[in-house]
Amino acid sequence: MIPIVLSKTGAGNSATAPLDMHGRPEISLQVNVTGTVNYTVQQTLNDPFGTAALVWIDHPDVNLVSQTVNRQGNYAYVPRAVRLVVNSGAGTASLTILQSGIRG
Repeated sequence: MIPIVLSKTGAGNSATAPLDMHGRPEISLQVNVTGTVNYTVQQTLNDPFGTAALVWIDHPDVNLVSQTVNRQGNYAYVPRAVRLVVNSGAGTASLTILQSGIRG
């Protein structure tokens, strides 16, 4: 598995992490927090390489929405892309994504 790591310091959106929509659906997520920060994990089923605007949806697990501490979660399906949103705070949130079956 190749880990994808997205980090964001201060309020705003991280980069977008496209996932392998033809890969296995088991995806592990872990958010690590440094300092004071409030974050949300979001996903989209829209094509991150397309020309249309992406529609971002908060993760269905409330443990990954508006959180301030380290958390783990998962997907049982493959979204097209994932991002981390820092809602507030001056700290840093880092999201590690592991999609089963993807090797380096």
